[in-house]
Amino acid sequence: MSNEVRIGEAVHTALEDYFNLLSGQHPDSLYELVISEVERPLFKCVMFHCDGNQTKAARILGINRGTLRKKLKLYEVN
Repeated sequence: MSNEVRIGEAVHTALEDYFNLLSGQHPDSLYELVISEVERPLFKCVMFHCDGNQTKAARILGINRGTLRKKLKLYEVN
């Protein structure tokens, strides 16, 4: 099983659990909520595995270093 499938399944399971907790209520701004909940640990984990090297982290993430720096500041990731 590829990593992409496992990550997708984990997100799917988490969303199903989230909707079950809502008991039929409809969330506001679900897209923004999911993105912010996923991006912070993503950047934190990648930065850890790159020993804080932003150039290497940006390359792994497939984004430019400027975007990475903005996201790190937004999510307060050192």
